[in-house]
Amino acid sequence: MAAQTLHTRRSFLRTAALGAAAAWTLPAFLDRTFFTLDALAADRAVQTPTGRDAPILVVLQLAGGNDGLNTLIPFADDAYRRARSTLALAADRTLKLNDALGLHPSLAPLKSLYDAGHLGIVQGVGYPNPNRSHFRSTEIWQTASEAQEYRATGWLGSYFDHACAGADPTVGVAIGGLAPQAFAARRPTGVNFARPEQFRWISRDRAADGAGASERIFRELNAPADFAEAGSSRDSDAGGSIGALGGLRGAGGGSSLDFLERTALDATLSSDQVLAIARRTKPLVRYPGGRLSESLSLVGRMIAGGLPTRVYYVSLGGFDTHQNQLGAHERLLGELAEATAAFAADLKAQGNFERVLLMTFSEFGRRVAQNASGGTDHGAAAPLFFMGGRIRPGLHGRAPSLTDLNQGDLKHTVDFRAVYAAVLEQWLGVPSAPILGRAFAAPRLVA
Repeated sequence: MAAQTLHTRRSFLRTAALGAAAAWTLPAFLDRTFFTLDALAADRAVQTPTGRDAPILVVLQLAGGNDGLNTLIPFADDAYRRARSTLALAADRTLKLNDALGLHPSLAPLKSLYDAGHLGIVQGVGYPNPNRSHFRSTEIWQTASEAQEYRATGWLGSYFDHACAGADPTVGVAIGGLAPQAFAARRPTGVNFARPEQFRWISRDRAADGAGASERIFRELNAPADFAEAGSSRDSDAGGSIGALGGLRGAGGGSSLDFLERTALDATLSSDQVLAIARRTKPLVRYPGGRLSESLSLVGRMIAGGLPTRVYYVSLGGFDTHQNQLGAHERLLGELAEATAAFAADLKAQGNFERVLLMTFSEFGRRVAQNASGGTDHGAAAPLFFMGGRIRPGLHGRAPSLTDLNQGDLKHTVDFRAVYAAVLEQWLGVPSAPILGRAFAAPRLVA
C-alpha cells in the first residue's frame, strides 16, 4: 500500500493533474487556503484577462526535429538537388509560393490557408551556437535561453508569472502526458491532461468507495515530506517536459507546500469546469483521424466552451527522420496540415478564428545533405508556421543560404526569441524583455 501511495503522489505532482473532486470533501488545509486566496484577491485591483475575452495562443511542437528543407522547399536552388539525390522533391511536385520556394505536396491544406491570407511562414529560425541534442535544444527553445545558459523557468511560465497573476489555473493548458518545460514558472500554474476525464483523476475512486479514497489521498498530499521528495526528481524526457511542481517555489515567499495546497484547491474547482465544457461542446467540423487531430479538436472544444485559457500547448512527434525519410515525412506533414486546417475551420465556425494564433516550432531542422540511409541528421535552422485570422500572411525573414553553411548546417537568419518577442508583444500584449531576459527585434507577424 505504501508503494502504491508513493506512486500516486508522484503521478499527481508530475503530471499536474490537480483536479480532485472537492464539492463533496474538502482537505484539512481549507481554512488557511481560503485566507491566502482572499488576501491575493484583495491585492488584485484589475481583473486578469482570460481566454474568454483576450487573444489565445496555441503552440504546436513538431518533436524530433522537422526537416525544414523538405517542408519549405527551395526547388529553384541547384544546391538543394545536389545535396539530396533521392530526397529532393522536383519543382513540379511542390506547391509553389513564388519562383523559388514551395510547400511539400502533403501541405495542400496549409497552402489553401496561405492563399486565403491566414498562414505566415518565418524562414531560417534558429539561434547562435546551435545544439544538436534533442533534449538540450528543446530545453533552449522552451526556456528561451542562450545555448550555454540554463534557466529554471520556461518562456510561457515566465509569461504566466509576469502577466497572469491570480488567473485561473487553466490559464495554460497542455494536452499530453506531461507539462512542457515551457510552462515552468516561479508560481506554478497551468494544467495538463490527455483527456478531460483524466484531469479529474480521483473520480474513479469516488465510484469505487465514495469519498474515502480521495480523502486519504488529499491527506497524504498534505504531508510535507511528499512535496520535498517529489521536488527532488527531474523528468528526463527529451520532449522537453517537466515535473509539474518539482523544484519550483511557492508564490509570495510562502512555502512550496502552501502553494501546492492553494493550487490543488484552484485546480479542484477548475476540473469541474473542464469536464462540463468537454461534455457540452462538440466540434463544429469533422476532424481527420490521428493524435494531433484529437488534441486540436479538444482545444477547439475548450475554446468554444469558454475555458479561460490564454495558452494551449499540443505536440506531434516522429520528426527524427534519420532513415527512409520520404514516406514518414510525407505522412507527418499530411497529418499536420489536415489537423491544422480542420482546427482553423472549427474556429471559423465558432466565430473564434480572429482570437486564436497557432504557432509551430521544432527543436532544430535537419542537415542540408541527406545521409546514406535515405534520411537526414540533426541540423539547425528551419521554418515555422503561423496560422490565424489576424496574422500578417506570407513569407517572413530571409531564406538561409544552402552553400554558406556552418559545418553542413543552415545558418539561422531569425533568432527564435525574436519570434517569441513578436508573439508576446503583438499578440499577448505584454513587454517581452522582462520575460525573455533582454530585448529582441521582433518581426511584424500580427496585423
